[in-house]
Amino acid sequence: MMQQWFKDAKLGVFMHWGLYSVKGIAESWSFYKGEISYEDYMAQAGGFTASRYDPVKWADIFTRFGARYSVLTAKHHDGFALWDTRYSDLNVVKQTPAGRDLIGPYCQAMRDAGIRVGLYFSHLDWSHPDNNAIIRPDTDLPYHPRTFPQGAPDPKRWKNFLRFHRGQLEELMTRYGTVDLMWFDGDWEKNADQWDMKGLREYLHRLNPQVILNSRMQGYGDYETPEQGFPVGDPVGEAWEYNVTMNNSWGYVPTDQDNKPVSRLVRMFTEVISRGGNMLLDIGPLADGTFQPEQEKRLLEFGDWLRPVSEAVYGTERGIGLRHYCGPSTLSKDHRTLYLYAFGRPGDLFLKGLHTPVKKATVLRSGRMLPVETMIGAPWNGVPPTVWIPVPEEEADPYATVVRLDLDGEVSLFEGAGGAIAYN
Repeated sequence: MMQQWFKDAKLGVFMHWGLYSVKGIAESWSFYKGEISYEDYMAQAGGFTASRYDPVKWADIFTRFGARYSVLTAKHHDGFALWDTRYSDLNVVKQTPAGRDLIGPYCQAMRDAGIRVGLYFSHLDWSHPDNNAIIRPDTDLPYHPRTFPQGAPDPKRWKNFLRFHRGQLEELMTRYGTVDLMWFDGDWEKNADQWDMKGLREYLHRLNPQVILNSRMQGYGDYETPEQGFPVGDPVGEAWEYNVTMNNSWGYVPTDQDNKPVSRLVRMFTEVISRGGNMLLDIGPLADGTFQPEQEKRLLEFGDWLRPVSEAVYGTERGIGLRHYCGPSTLSKDHRTLYLYAFGRPGDLFLKGLHTPVKKATVLRSGRMLPVETMIGAPWNGVPPTVWIPVPEEEADPYATVVRLDLDGEVSLFEGAGGAIAYN
């Protein structure tokens, strides 16, 4: 069941942090694709120090950014765990100079800051010998030869892997207080029956009935997670989340300095919340636990834009749509307040088909009142007048100008095509 906090949150921050942060290479996929040997990939453990890891500082930055939840990679496809799991020696305590659990302090710092706790966990594990015990029958995926050697299926070994899989999840769900969100990945190598996704969902809800599960559950998750490519059609369901990287990489890659301008982050974000979704923005911490300075700078600049207009964001619902206003918009839960987002030098904001009269228009950042002008509609066909709201140039925000409209009742929209006068 989807929790209301998630639908109200609107903004989260994602961190891909692990062995791959040492050399600054792609997480897990770099050895899968042969860009580095498995042995050299795992040798990065010697450089994973977390020597400047300060989750309290992380939480402060995320708060200033405006995130209401965060997600950290507890374990990626490489099988390397950021906690002291008793199910494998392949973890940060036993294999790295960090020598300590990194998940516990993260969970506590986020919780203390009022940020909901999320953990990323890959279903598959390219380091576990039993990950390859069976192969999905209904796919032609190019399985990696190291993790899927030739051989007859072995159901007993697969059951052993599932015990390992459930055991690690139980550790994450029971050691660190309430985990609000499990962000799964890596489900594609097996089908729902092989994973027993139905049983997994029931098991996780026995551990925490309120935990939210993302869509990488083959039909047993709570919300959709379109990734990188911006969705044109609205994902199915009452909630969804757009996952996007700050630059072009999920983890720390020093050669990737193509960080998105704050103006584009704001534009994407407003488009997402206008359609009832959340945005989960990913950054890649360094091996010592610090953030890339430019990424941190952009998080804080985004937060500087968001704070003065936060009432138009948190706890709102999807807006009125592009047929009625050519731009993003959101609605208060009582549908009596409409928020319009405009970019560049807005000039006249133009609304069509709004039956409900506008009582007042205000620039949210400055509090300046704006005139509301109407042009005659077609009352004989039930078509309301158009609404024009001139925005002075000096009120234009460099990222997005937000105008609040107080309506005289709940929003009501005309959806028809109009027509000519049939009689007088």
